[in-house]
Amino acid sequence: MEITFLGTSSGVPTRSRNVSSVALRLPQKAEIWLFDCGEGTQHQLLRSDLKTSQIRRIFISHMHGDHIFGLMGLLASIGLAGGQGQVDLYGPPELKDYIKACCHYSQTHFAQRVQVHAVEPGVVFENEEFTVSCNLLKHRIPAFGYAITEKDRPGRFNVEKAKALGIPPGPIYGRLKQGETIELNGRRISGKDLCEPDEPGRKVVYCTDTIFTENAVALAEKADVLIHEATFAHQDSEMAFEGLHSTSTMAAQVALEAQVKQLIMTHFSPRYAPGNPLQLNNLLAEAQAIFPDTCLAYDFMEYQVPRNRDRALV
Repeated sequence: MEITFLGTSSGVPTRSRNVSSVALRLPQKAEIWLFDCGEGTQHQLLRSDLKTSQIRRIFISHMHGDHIFGLMGLLASIGLAGGQGQVDLYGPPELKDYIKACCHYSQTHFAQRVQVHAVEPGVVFENEEFTVSCNLLKHRIPAFGYAITEKDRPGRFNVEKAKALGIPPGPIYGRLKQGETIELNGRRISGKDLCEPDEPGRKVVYCTDTIFTENAVALAEKADVLIHEATFAHQDSEMAFEGLHSTSTMAAQVALEAQVKQLIMTHFSPRYAPGNPLQLNNLLAEAQAIFPDTCLAYDFMEYQVPRNRDRALV
């Protein structure tokens, strides 16, 4: 699981930051899942090492323009590129009407390649490897946070131990790998005794746009990585409450209460650009005072979600 930040500004793009979009690359499936798709996202994709042809699912948090204005252009480009695979969209109920209207007025046709799924709190997607669930956040319009949970992987089968017990290679190994108990030469051998403990799955959570809410805490519980908006500094909390956006301290409080391993803050107001009295390093210091394992996202930052406590910032 590899995270690439394609846009980390709030509201409008800046010279160094595009508006919201985060890519989750799943190398084992050769798939990319996008979370939000602000204006210019496909340009950011072209500047990254990600392949647009691998985009399989797009999850939209809410219907504000800085999170969806790049969606139709990206979908149209994928269609013009001649890809044959299906793209599934997930988001608020209004997303389907938005896509339908854009297709109508732009004369864009996706046939059956684009499927739109309206989400509500709970599980929105599940396959043999992952579960994606969502929860309502607290914003001016309905907004959803998403949790991507990787299912536990079976522990490695210890071939050396099996050989030492005189178990011949072949189909019997497959049964033992599944944890079955077999009989061999009058002995009962349990496959569980020959397998290492299951490898715990990882969890990535994406929360934007929202003010502090216990729903975000519940969604992010024990996550390996929490990506959370931090539009404002703590001293600008009045503006945060007016717009129902988070401050750096609110993001850190969610991470602390949810007991996550890593907090990555994003969706920063352009007011903290270099040269202004308050800058993003001030937001980072505020957050780290509450939750030390915090970092600031920047456009094209990559993060390899570890299977242990090691960090993997690039």
